[in-house]
Amino acid sequence: MTTAAELQTVVTVPARFRGPEGVANGGWIAGTVSEALHGAQHDSAVEVTLHAPTPLDTQLHLRHLANTATLTHGERLLVEAITVTEELDAPEFVPFNEAALAEGGFVGFVDHPFPGCFVCGTRDPGDGMRIFPGRVSGSDLVAAGWRVPMTVTDEDGVVPDAIIWSALDCATGWAHFQPGESALLGRLTSRIHRRVYPGGTYSVVARATGREGRKLFGESAVYEVDGTLVAAAKAVWIAPA
Repeated sequence: MTTAAELQTVVTVPARFRGPEGVANGGWIAGTVSEALHGAQHDSAVEVTLHAPTPLDTQLHLRHLANTATLTHGERLLVEAITVTEELDAPEFVPFNEAALAEGGFVGFVDHPFPGCFVCGTRDPGDGMRIFPGRVSGSDLVAAGWRVPMTVTDEDGVVPDAIIWSALDCATGWAHFQPGESALLGRLTSRIHRRVYPGGTYSVVARATGREGRKLFGESAVYEVDGTLVAAAKAVWIAPA
């Protein structure tokens, strides 16, 4: 039963927005649930916890109540988003040309655990986002030059928050991964400061910030070509046992 204060929507995740085969990309689904909280408003950061993989092409229930949004499949909680009062640190700016040059060192070109990933997979241009973070010479950063496809806009021609969250997601994993390594996103906390425009060029930058057992920690940012911060995030990944 839905109360008067609760908003509920039935949603499905198209197969295009997959990460690992058969499930949604973590950043994309985190951004989608985040939007249920704030819409186009970005007054604070949102913390999104992924409790279980989100299936594709399946009817799911997205609920918004007060300062919480949840995504469920039947009685199973998949994703939960809450508003947080937190300032997020951003890795330093890497100019677009330098970020694009770093792509040549993308570990996923050697061994990619999820080659069909919407964000960092080697899919056709315009279908996937093709963000390939590689090591920036002389630093602890990975970076990629993001050329925003025209095909990621909504029906109004706007790049949705879910796309920006997607860009922030995978880079934090690749800041850790060596060939043959993988993990799944467990939590992503993000704040968007500015819009992203289709056809625009941006730098995606990330760094590893620590490891605790199976948990991998990282932070990431999206920058405009002049160094203006677009969005920042911190992530927790869970490596397989």
